[in-house]
Order: sequence, then structure tokens, then C-alpha cells
Amino acid sequence: METIKSILQDIRPDFDFSESSNFIEDGMLDSFDIVSLVSELEAAFDIVIDGLDIVPENFISIEKIGKLVMKSGGKL
Repeated sequence: METIKSILQDIRPDFDFSESSNFIEDGMLDSFDIVSLVSELEAAFDIVIDGLDIVPENFISIEKIGKLVMKSGGKL
């Protein structure tokens, strides 16, 4: 989970992701950020995230992002 936190901080250093329960609703991540996040996650965890899984619901929290990484074959 620390890797995910680090990637999020690199993408949007102006936000404290530990303070939010929904990154999308709180305006912390937009569609461009999600594209960047997917790319960074794929590189960091050596995975390929299925396009069908790139939906806002999978990016609302660090836990949801972690589940997506594991579903895509990554190890946390």
C-alpha cells in the first residue's frame, strides 16, 4: 500500500490522500490523473490493468486501488 500512496503523492502532491474516503468525489483525482495512475501502477507492479477495470469506483480509495492491483496480478 505504501507504493500506491507514493504514486498518488507523486501525481497530486497537493492532496493528503489519507484524509479522504472518496478521491473522486473529493476532487482529488480527475480522469487525466487516473490515466497517469494506471500507467504508474502498471510500471510499479509489472501488471496490465484491463480497460474494463478503469472505472471511477476502482480509484476512490487506496484500498480499492490495492484490490485492483491484486486483481490485475500484482503483489502488495
